[in-house]
Amino acid sequence: MSFLDCSCISHAQVQPLDIEERYEDTSHQFLSCDGSEYTLQGPAGGDDITGLSPEPAHYQLLSELGRGFNNLSQVNMARHIPTGQLVAIKQTNLDECTEEELLQLMNEVLLSRLFRHPNLLTSRLVFSSCCQLCVLTPLMAYGSADTLLRTYFPDGMSESLIAYLLYGVLKALEYLHRMGYVHRGVKASHILLSGEGRVYLSGLHSVYSMMREGKRMRAVFDMPHHSPALLPWLSPELLRQDLHGYGVKSDIYSLGIVACELVSGRVPFQDMPPTQMLLQKLRGSHCCLLDVAPFPLGELGGLKVSRSGVDSGIGESVATGSLTHSATAPPTDRPQSPGPKNHSVTLHNLVQLCLQQQPERRPSASTLLTHAFFKQVKRHTRDTFLSLMYPAVPLTSPEDPPVSSPPAPSGHAPMSTSTDTTEAVWDFS
Repeated sequence: MSFLDCSCISHAQVQPLDIEERYEDTSHQFLSCDGSEYTLQGPAGGDDITGLSPEPAHYQLLSELGRGFNNLSQVNMARHIPTGQLVAIKQTNLDECTEEELLQLMNEVLLSRLFRHPNLLTSRLVFSSCCQLCVLTPLMAYGSADTLLRTYFPDGMSESLIAYLLYGVLKALEYLHRMGYVHRGVKASHILLSGEGRVYLSGLHSVYSMMREGKRMRAVFDMPHHSPALLPWLSPELLRQDLHGYGVKSDIYSLGIVACELVSGRVPFQDMPPTQMLLQKLRGSHCCLLDVAPFPLGELGGLKVSRSGVDSGIGESVATGSLTHSATAPPTDRPQSPGPKNHSVTLHNLVQLCLQQQPERRPSASTLLTHAFFKQVKRHTRDTFLSLMYPAVPLTSPEDPPVSSPPAPSGHAPMSTSTDTTEAVWDFS
């Protein structure tokens, strides 16, 4: 039976799936932990959509936020008309999806209903309108970390904001890894931030289970079906595709790449051809922050953090160029950093631990949560969060009056739309 034959897709209103009844709910162990700090990370307020209705006619599309899933999905800001609450709706045209893509969508929907964690972007509200599969999530008013870099922090974020974001991601990864899943898609565009300051990890379509016949496997061998744009974040052992396979420590390597991305505003290995990138990773080339020249990991232990901001020039390699854009880059690309910045020793150590070549030498997500770099993540109030985000501003509802869309070709009630369109601000690739 194909995905299109499923009764939960073929009707305008999808009844709630009962997958949570088939699994033991262990989310309370994570929702209650560390309650004395990081108080903005819990679900509350505008992030709760459990009470909204699954009727397509109850939602008014306002503006496009981004596209993803091989450009088959479109994410829009929408308003729930009965309550006025702003949400995000991801619409996917099922008629344009292949059988494999339909299975990926079904897997994402099922996992979204299985996982319960305040730092995972999940949705329990799914319905269809005509041939469109609609998935509702809370509105991430600050967008993704990638959008924040491109729009407000082209030369990198402050260490306080980086610690705030990475801490939320690690909490989500700790939960996923304990549940027996590897994410395989940790990158800045999958780190979302709500208007209330809550960090969410998205990209559940890339999640892969390490459980087989009730037993947890030490390694898996599946190659994720992603576009080449995700290659810079993937670990060497995942790209190697040998008999050793990969495990949850692959996500820790991706977290290290994200840390470099947030620090400099640029993705390591981004400018390399895929073959050259693969060779660099397999040879053990180590990505460093911009105030230290790249060295093999074995030599990093003897390096001292540069305090002068001047690169000694020793050990320059292809990896150096991977942190900066070429001179022929289009003018619309991210601007070049005026010069190296000095970073804390704890941040250097965090990146070094995450990017170790041997996965067994990388710490777990639980261990990294106790790293000295995250001691600065304390109890945040609304004012302190806003000071971290300055000069970024959250998305707001368009002021233009909406115009209803023409009736849909089928008998289903259409969603109303607004004529206001804005530049895509989320990257869902």
